Amino acid sequence: MAPERLTPRPRFLLILLIATLPAVGGFPEKVIIGVIVPKGSEEEMSAFRYGLDCFNGEKTTGMNIRRIFVPDQYRSSRQPFRMQDKSTFVDTSDSFQLVKGVCSRFGQGGDGVYAIFGMNNFGSMSTMQSYCSSLQVPYITTSYPSISNTTSFVLSIRPNIVPAVYDVIRKRYKWRMFTYLYDDAEGLASLQQMLNYARAEKIKMKARKLGGVNNTVSTLIDINNSTAERNIIIDLDRPSTEAVLNMITLLQMLTSPWHYVIMNPDFSIMDRSVLSYGQANITSFQLIDQTNDTARDVLASWKDLDPNTYPGAGKAMMGYKAALAFDAVRVISNAFWKMKESGKDISLKSSPTCDSLRPSNYGDQIRKFLSKVNIRSGLTGNIQFDDFGRRINYAIQVMELRRPRGYLTKVAEWRKITLSDIDRPPVKENRSEGLVRVTSILEAPFLMVKSAEDLEKEKCDPEKNANNCKYEGYCVDMLKKVATLVGFNYTIREVADGKYGAVDGNGTWNGMVGELISRKADLAVAPLTINMAREEVIEFSKPYMSVGISIMIKKPQKSKPGVFSFLDPLAYEIWMCILFAYIGVSVVLFLVSRFSPYEWHTADSAGGASIEEEQINDFGIWNSLWFSLGAFMQQGCDISPRSVSGRMVGGAWWFFTLIIISSYTANLAAFLTVERMVTPIESADDLAKQTEIAYGTVTSGSTEAFFKSATIPVYMKMWTYMSNANPSPMVSSNGDGIAKVRSSKGKYAFLLESAQNEYIEQRKPCDTMKAGSNLDSKGYGIGMPKNSSRRQAITLAVLELREEGVLQSLETKWWYDKGECGPSESSNKGETNALSLSNVAGVFYILVGGLGLAMMAALLEFCYKSKVEAKKTKVKARMSIKGENGRVPSPTDPFPKSMSSVPITRPSGMPMVNTMDTMDTLESFELYKTNSQTQV
Repeated sequence: MAPERLTPRPRFLLILLIATLPAVGGFPEKVIIGVIVPKGSEEEMSAFRYGLDCFNGEKTTGMNIRRIFVPDQYRSSRQPFRMQDKSTFVDTSDSFQLVKGVCSRFGQGGDGVYAIFGMNNFGSMSTMQSYCSSLQVPYITTSYPSISNTTSFVLSIRPNIVPAVYDVIRKRYKWRMFTYLYDDAEGLASLQQMLNYARAEKIKMKARKLGGVNNTVSTLIDINNSTAERNIIIDLDRPSTEAVLNMITLLQMLTSPWHYVIMNPDFSIMDRSVLSYGQANITSFQLIDQTNDTARDVLASWKDLDPNTYPGAGKAMMGYKAALAFDAVRVISNAFWKMKESGKDISLKSSPTCDSLRPSNYGDQIRKFLSKVNIRSGLTGNIQFDDFGRRINYAIQVMELRRPRGYLTKVAEWRKITLSDIDRPPVKENRSEGLVRVTSILEAPFLMVKSAEDLEKEKCDPEKNANNCKYEGYCVDMLKKVATLVGFNYTIREVADGKYGAVDGNGTWNGMVGELISRKADLAVAPLTINMAREEVIEFSKPYMSVGISIMIKKPQKSKPGVFSFLDPLAYEIWMCILFAYIGVSVVLFLVSRFSPYEWHTADSAGGASIEEEQINDFGIWNSLWFSLGAFMQQGCDISPRSVSGRMVGGAWWFFTLIIISSYTANLAAFLTVERMVTPIESADDLAKQTEIAYGTVTSGSTEAFFKSATIPVYMKMWTYMSNANPSPMVSSNGDGIAKVRSSKGKYAFLLESAQNEYIEQRKPCDTMKAGSNLDSKGYGIGMPKNSSRRQAITLAVLELREEGVLQSLETKWWYDKGECGPSESSNKGETNALSLSNVAGVFYILVGGLGLAMMAALLEFCYKSKVEAKKTKVKARMSIKGENGRVPSPTDPFPKSMSSVPITRPSGMPMVNTMDTMDTLESFELYKTNSQTQV
């Protein structure tokens, strides 16, 4: 008998009954995830729940986001499993409360959890790691990433930002010294990593702990007082970062020397209005790449969410922790999809409990699938993990604050261990935009035509070479580097009218500015000054060189030292005073010696048959003059004063000569070694006050425009002279002005930019110089037509060349390395030159003159004395080859007196001479009798 077939109705009821039976094996229909977050994390919790809702397809707002969670084969069919959270808010800084929250997730309501998602305090990470490892329950966290190489059940979805920060400050900004500002345990852990990096490359680093928001002012004042601390890394939580930035603004620490690097990735959603008006560089980092399609879709849907349903939503941007929480849902769902497809049995056979530390029977399998997740388009970029649960192969966006609007611009991207700049696009070999037409002007050293020898040596044919190899100079080298960085080919043409650019009488612009306005040229690469009038009609890049209006004059001849330049250390009046002082001291010494009885002393003399006793005084007028001269020359004398008054005169004179000679010696070296160059013009005031030297500038140039619009009285007076002088001192080009300076014999001064002035000063015949300082300050820029698409790229290229010192090296190359006049006068300052004969010739003249006068005086003395003696002896004066002191003694005057003497009479009974004096006298008398016979 055939079995009775089931009717359709009982068959349907049987299928429904089987479907409603609880699963005893295989993959569960409901995957429960425990969620433990700290209080105040509503935005992160909303992002996690929004991810679950998008995965489950429960919210219509998330239907377009569901595709990033669900594989293609399951999008049109019923989803085989759902994900549900069991969440709780606890104080994660309290380890006891944290463990209690974890254990409460297991076995609650008869259902166990398959994994735990959460955020915890840095100090409680070891507790979470220990419990999750014991219970074998995977823990996916957005907390500070672990850097230890220990296998555990902890999966850190937050990437480590420290390597990216260090690479940016070392490679991009070339920091060699910085200050690290932190406040909590996470900051201390990052500080330790940063310290290890800095030590490896010997970079100086100073760590400062904030010590709470209340200590912000004192900490920043200490940093401000230290002039060496201008590169600051701020590693603080969001409230502390905002407080520090507000205080930095109040303390006026937003000037150009400062550079702040914000490590908190939430800087993009902070209030930056207070930072919009400063000049300090501010760099931050961002985990969300808004150019990613997934990020754009998620952020767009996040903005449309109801904040009442999802607290913290409804904004255009979400915090980095909320973004990591959303990505955590993708990581968990991706792992369970893989487990579902592989047929793994993760049914709950035994629920883990904290009481007996009984581990989960499925935990190790889930951990393995989680660690193998590879999501290429997460909200925070590529998501991948190593064997220790740490994020790898991730990207961090490097952002810089742009003013005045205060928006953040992506300038680089740190990926794995490399820093790739995105604001410097690579040069494309296949350029389809054609040649960029560059207009310039022949102005050395900016643009010059190569010599025929150089052209032949380089085999350059200007007609065939689009890059115009016939040109050389500063602008040519700079243009090559800018073109390489931005990516274009170019051709250089000289401006047709040879002018920079000014408004003609009919209101049209001429020169290079006019060619840019008429679109005859795409770029103007020349010493083109940036000013307001030009900025209104064309666009400029950032200045590539800072210059100012300067004065060029013909270099005056150096004054050679005179024959008597050794007298220059003391003024003429001082020398006259010294002379009168010398005579006065000698006269006073003579008078004092005459009045003082202590200067008179006894001298014995004999004549004929009798001997006469006399009182003598050593300080006659000639001896007084000789004593004063010997003291002044610091040589001394064979006689000295005996009286107190005479010694007082001598002591005062010695002190006077000590000071005078010391002062003279101190200034002598400088006056003998320095060849002074007297400059007739030192400033614009000197030009305006005189009429002997004419001055002018180039017509239709920025310098002329500067004087036309000047409001400073000195410059207004100068413009009045230049515009009304006849003949006109204005010239048509810089070359004409320079030639006029050289041919005017110092009667013409030329006003031009300092760059050309300093260059011409280094060129032969080396007869011009820059006088005084610059009259103003401005810059040269690369000109472009209005709304040029190349402006941003060219500006960034110029800034890069300036920061890397390329422009400075080019300036050194074309101004000084190729100079023909050697180092300037200022560069030789401090060097000592050897004395030449002209410096000390006067001393030799005085020596030779003194010797000649001495010989003449000796001849006159001889002739005079010979005549006197001849009269006394009635013998014709003839030369004596023997005699006393070169004279012929007479019998009547055998011992002539050379000193002042006064005869006196001794009392009777007193001996006239002693024995030795008598013997000396007799010997002298005998000698006289002998020598008197030798006269010829």
